Amino acid sequence: MLLPLLGLLLGVVLGIFFPYSIPLAYSAYLSVAILAALDSVFGGIKAFLEDTFDSDVFITGFFGNAILAALLAYIGDRLGVPIYLAAVVAFGTRLFRNFAIIRRHFLSRQKGEHK
Repeated sequence: MLLPLLGLLLGVVLGIFFPYSIPLAYSAYLSVAILAALDSVFGGIKAFLEDTFDSDVFITGFFGNAILAALLAYIGDRLGVPIYLAAVVAFGTRLFRNFAIIRRHFLSRQKGEHK
């Protein structure tokens, strides 16, 4: 559990000391890719808590979901259709569902109801 926290801390420190501005033309692609990556992270945390975590599934899902979401945004942009909204709805729904499961896990553990 310490390694992910160190990675998060390193990312925040790098972001503070080496700020980078994303060009406006790429912001839609990046935002959808970040949403997809966050969905994978929350899914990984949920799988870890349920003792079903598989690093291969996590890594391929993390990059695969991010690339697929960015590709959907790009194709939609080229067609003039907001296809990226499908990715936002799908990944957003899963992200909130996984967060709810994680939250319930910790709340039940705090109350002593954890199995």
